[in-house]
Amino acid sequence: MGVVGKRVARSEGIHRVTGTGLFADDLKYHGMLHAAVVRSPVARGIIRKIDTESISRRTGINGVYTFKDIPGRNAIPIVIDDQPFLAEKSVNYIGEPVAVVVADSRRVARAAAQTAELSIKKLTPVIDLLEARNHPDIHIFGNDNIYKHMKVKRGDTESAFKACNVIIENEYRTPYQEHAYIEPQAMIAIPFPDGSLEIRGAMQCPFYVRKAVTTITGLPESKVRVIQCATGGAFGGKEDVPSLLACQVALPALKLQKPVKLLYDRTEDMISMSKRHPAWIRCKSGASKDGVLRAAEVEYVIDGGAYATLSAVVLFRGTAHSIGPYRCENVDVDSYAVATNKVPCGAFRGFGSPQVLFAAESQMDQLAARLGLDPVEFRKRNLLRAGDETITGQKLKSSVGLQQSLDKVVRVSGWTPDANKNENIGFGFSTIYYGVGLGAGGKHLARTGARVIVHEDGSVLFSVGTTEIGQGMITVLSQIAAEELGVPFEWVSMMPTDTSRVPDSGPTVASRSTTMSGNALKDACIKIRNIIDEEAAEILDDQNENIIIDNGTVYAGNNEIPFVKVIESCTAKRKSLSAEGWHIAPPTSFDNDTGQGDAYVTYAWSANLAKVKVDKLTGEVMVLRIWSAHDVGKAINPSLVEGQIEGGVLQGLGFALMEDMANDPTGAIINPEFSTYIIPTAEDQPAIVPLIIEEPYPDGPFGAKGFGEQPLMGIAPAIANAVFDAVGARIKQLPITPEKVWRALRKS
Repeated sequence: MGVVGKRVARSEGIHRVTGTGLFADDLKYHGMLHAAVVRSPVARGIIRKIDTESISRRTGINGVYTFKDIPGRNAIPIVIDDQPFLAEKSVNYIGEPVAVVVADSRRVARAAAQTAELSIKKLTPVIDLLEARNHPDIHIFGNDNIYKHMKVKRGDTESAFKACNVIIENEYRTPYQEHAYIEPQAMIAIPFPDGSLEIRGAMQCPFYVRKAVTTITGLPESKVRVIQCATGGAFGGKEDVPSLLACQVALPALKLQKPVKLLYDRTEDMISMSKRHPAWIRCKSGASKDGVLRAAEVEYVIDGGAYATLSAVVLFRGTAHSIGPYRCENVDVDSYAVATNKVPCGAFRGFGSPQVLFAAESQMDQLAARLGLDPVEFRKRNLLRAGDETITGQKLKSSVGLQQSLDKVVRVSGWTPDANKNENIGFGFSTIYYGVGLGAGGKHLARTGARVIVHEDGSVLFSVGTTEIGQGMITVLSQIAAEELGVPFEWVSMMPTDTSRVPDSGPTVASRSTTMSGNALKDACIKIRNIIDEEAAEILDDQNENIIIDNGTVYAGNNEIPFVKVIESCTAKRKSLSAEGWHIAPPTSFDNDTGQGDAYVTYAWSANLAKVKVDKLTGEVMVLRIWSAHDVGKAINPSLVEGQIEGGVLQGLGFALMEDMANDPTGAIINPEFSTYIIPTAEDQPAIVPLIIEEPYPDGPFGAKGFGEQPLMGIAPAIANAVFDAVGARIKQLPITPEKVWRALRKS
């Protein structure tokens, strides 16, 4: 192939490096006002009074808006419409929006919002996820505080455990993880004389934003246009929350008929935006003496916070991946997403899988040790391969590169079972998988559109409904379009993602952009290519099927002609060289009673090996090197694949060792700053060896499948297993801080 598979430079790379890309806060409009949010100071309470008059009298204030001013419905629609745009009768977490203040300047708006007088009767909050699930009196959601209960039932675990030679049972916990994107949440609303609204901002899911704005304003979708600005990172944190911000600017912009901008500061962003769900996992795993995993029992509980947001679908993914990428005939999984009086949790890279895979992979190492097998050999005896069934009963037909991934990690690293000969040095493995796309939990959103135009000079412009959030989507899709049309990569450009350009294409989540938008783009390009081939065949006096277009030149046998000449001929004959493409994901299924079905269209696979050094005196863990292999189907751009692996590994290292956001007993986040919420820096980055495996996915563009979330998911368990290998300390609660290691060493 001419373009696909090549290491071309990122399309937007120069703009990011030079700072010329336009982010939301770079945009200014005539007469623009600034918004700020009045937030609840308590985690749970009854609203008695919101004093808007004292704010309105302040100099520079243009308006104060509460739920009474909402012309449409007071709800932020995501999965379950339980979250109000602005609190009405009660508040359910510290930081919940109560009112929006609009002023001439950002400084005045923020000052007014912080001094707003609220009268709220405090009630006792529920903070712990297990307390929430079992609490008999306090109801945050429904009658049982459970947003979603799921299960997977397969075989007979009770009988299987009786026949096992080794059984391991443990409890694990994982904390919040903050997205820590560089750009805080930001949004602008611009009203137009025809009564329409234009929303511009940082976001992953423009169609989510449009739905939220039409819900609270009552406007039809045709009157709300949403355009994504350059977005300074997301990792899932700009999936659900931007809908809330968009409403916080849309309402006052509509009322005042002036542009309104809202930018959160870092502390506000950290106390009020979604996070990775804290989780509690109980695992019971059994194996026979021949090293075969025979039974697994998992209880998985995630803390959804005060409103459901995406918790139900996060739980779906975690449930489907709950024992890892292994064959097991007897499985019993019960999983719960519960409500607490804390900030709502939502999407984060891995989407419910990193928590449960930390537990699953820790279990596998312990089973291997009890059986006297090394961790690689035990995994090899149980890995899923083509023809096997997952715990949901899905038969894997193709693109199963887990064995190849593990083999490559072992080969490149040089690891052997007796590799650990140095004191305090340890090696830890993880083998994991990731269901690509939305799967059965979100199949109603599994469609994507694209539009392509070939201009008279041969240049190509395309639009898609998914977004560039740092993952390299623009570059990869440009390569796909260039390959399909046969033009140089440099001739292809992408329009900013805009809801008025393509039909609702679902969210930019679940590593779906390459496969979904890539296929939609191919569909549009093929339609145009058919016209071009027909015209070229006529010019060159040959058959359509003999036409080859490569790097801007058209060939037929020994004849050739510049691509642009063919385009000029099409234009002269008034042939349309624009087309729309559409892609619907293959069917998926899931039985809610048994947890059986084809949960995802395909899976990406990964093997990781971490090498660590542990200081026994202090408990400090230093990660020296990580080998990380990923089956991506086809690497459209190998450099971007390697970049995703390197970035995901470092983010996974933070989840493993240092990121720990805590609440006090009132529900308040006590470390909402980067000075106290510690994330990895360049000083913490180990040597990372990214390894690419290509087992083609037949239904993907040129064999590609998504994998962008996966690089984070296996890092914490690999490091935890390496720490145990180094010093014999089994840490079951993330992050693996020096204090936890130090205490574990003194207990052993």
